[in-house]
Amino acid sequence: MTIRVGLVGAGQRASEVHAPALAACAETEFAGVWARSHGASAELAARYRARVFESYHDLLEECDAVALAVPPAAQAELGAHAAHARKAVLLEKPIAGDIAGAENLLMAVDRGGAVSQVALVWRHAPAIQRFLDAAERTWPVGGSGLAISGTQTDESSASPWRLERSVVLELGPDLVDLLEAALGRVVDVRAQGDPSGWFGLLLEHEGGRFSQASLYARAVIDPPRAEVEIYGPGGATSIDCVAAVGREAYEAMYRDFAGAVERGTPPPTDVRHGLHLQQVIEAAETDLIRSGPSTIAP
Repeated sequence: MTIRVGLVGAGQRASEVHAPALAACAETEFAGVWARSHGASAELAARYRARVFESYHDLLEECDAVALAVPPAAQAELGAHAAHARKAVLLEKPIAGDIAGAENLLMAVDRGGAVSQVALVWRHAPAIQRFLDAAERTWPVGGSGLAISGTQTDESSASPWRLERSVVLELGPDLVDLLEAALGRVVDVRAQGDPSGWFGLLLEHEGGRFSQASLYARAVIDPPRAEVEIYGPGGATSIDCVAAVGREAYEAMYRDFAGAVERGTPPPTDVRHGLHLQQVIEAAETDLIRSGPSTIAP
């Protein structure tokens, strides 16, 4: 069965990540593109000889699923509309602009009985899967993560929403998700640092495990860095996530999404998991505001 997937959005993420992966996936049919900017959507659709749609409603009529590559607040609204129409949704992270939007999106998915998946692409890379297998053999008790990029520098072409919120909202979901996959669900979070600068997290995982994560998006660095290390009585293992995650991981993500749609069963990285990650991130932002800086007396 080939799943007809419509692409929503025509910006950088849609054109450089989703469109090529969607077009290359044998299990999906690139049903077409819709974006608020008709010119941008027409240009992107022409590049892949795909159909351009005049309205979102028209796109939904012609597809089994949608892949959303739009700002979080718009994604919550458009994703809910698709779910009400019983269309499967592939969601970017964060899944909404705030917790209320994420909860509304979850309710729409549940009511519509729609399959959902969050685009946590690290999870679909073979090297990441090998890392998680190796992490299990360490009998893990803790870990650490690092994500450094230049996406919030003055030279960056990042979308405005990425610059309005803390760095943890942009870089946090993939990093927290991978630490969770290795150490268990996060049950508590503490934060320190600068919302627009270096952001540090202390995560408590179920089962009494702990991890630390550091995030920074104002470094003039190319390529970006993203690393995770897990350790326990059985040893330690680490992964360079940037090196591990290439184009094939995005194609694998679409294959897995198509399989979930065909089975009618959402994967573990569904909208509910996306809400959980957003709760962790917003709890970290709240903790940073509440606690404020502390000074050690000389």
